[in-house]
Amino acid sequence: MFTGIVEELGEVTYFVHREGAWRLGVRAQRVLEGTDVGSSLAVNGVCLTVVERTEALLAFDVGLETLKATALADLAAGAPVNLERPVRLGAPLGGHLVLGHVDGIGRVARATPERDTVRLRIEVPEPGLERYLIPKGSVAVDGVSLTVAGLEAGAFEVMVIPHTLKVTTLGRRAAGDRVNLEMDVIGKYLFRFLQLREAADAPAFAQFLARGDA
Repeated sequence: MFTGIVEELGEVTYFVHREGAWRLGVRAQRVLEGTDVGSSLAVNGVCLTVVERTEALLAFDVGLETLKATALADLAAGAPVNLERPVRLGAPLGGHLVLGHVDGIGRVARATPERDTVRLRIEVPEPGLERYLIPKGSVAVDGVSLTVAGLEAGAFEVMVIPHTLKVTTLGRRAAGDRVNLEMDVIGKYLFRFLQLREAADAPAFAQFLARGDA
């Protein structure tokens, strides 16, 4: 479990195919503390397991399914990545609940400067994902907790403040870039609950109509 508050920008040192899997190496500093082999870490919003650790480097194995379901495939040596360690019980929850399980890949349609901030318009090509978004609700973009500032069919907008632009990859995003999207987990559970309740109520409602009481 994460919060969407990025702790530092790491740097990709390599992303290569080794022994039937893809190995991602990331140079880091702050998140090294308390992180060992077997630990989880959010990399651009994707929960990955540390498989190798050196004095200044963390390595992760990335499966083909993860490459298909996320934008990690776009990474190359020298690329910055957002890094966050799992939240600890009792620690402040500065953003919102983020699982590190990407729901889909968005694409930046435009990045518009507005005074000190930048308005990002992100297209959501996967049908149905926008149903989990609400105005002023939460969304994680490349692992960064943000507030939905605008919403329409197939796209949403977020306002990125100067601090976030400086300490995350969002300050480098431009039109055409792919980004990892994770919708608010509370919204997903609520949507599923309503689906199941509607399905359970359907037979009773059909019987009600059949009696002619309506």
